[in-house]
Amino acid sequence: MTAADAKTHTGLEDLIDSCIASRESRHEDWDTLAFQAKAGDEFRRAQIRYIGSGATGNHDGDSRTLPSEHFTFSNMRLPLGAIGPEHTHHDVEEVFFVLEGQLEVSVHDVEDGTKTATRVLGYRDLIRVPAGVPRSLKAIGDTDALFCVVIGAQKPQLPTYPATSPVHGVTRD
Repeated sequence: MTAADAKTHTGLEDLIDSCIASRESRHEDWDTLAFQAKAGDEFRRAQIRYIGSGATGNHDGDSRTLPSEHFTFSNMRLPLGAIGPEHTHHDVEEVFFVLEGQLEVSVHDVEDGTKTATRVLGYRDLIRVPAGVPRSLKAIGDTDALFCVVIGAQKPQLPTYPATSPVHGVTRD
């Protein structure tokens, strides 16, 4: 092996190491969405960040999170019976991919949020919700729901909570 080969190899080693976010280095952040629990304990959930911070706020100081270039990726733990309240991402699509448990996903009518269509997703099921469509989630069945969340932007805008959302008017501070 030449010196140039060794340098390239080291560069590849550094590159691959900089692209890994291991399970062991993750933690469940129950605080990032804690403001939603002001509307009730059923809105308590944890985000487990891998790439970027999603649309939960600014987590630039989280050194365990890989930088985002084009999308964000996290896991969300929703305790059994817990609810991800109705919210809208106006700028990006959002994808949910179920890893454990069952997730009841509803999309809400843009004009009348009381009108919904609901589906139950289980292990390895996925839904893509387009930008601008209100959505809500609930962990059903007999265990917590653990699912991947992919948001289609490097730094998505914070979501809004329509008047029909139980979290409407709840502030982050």
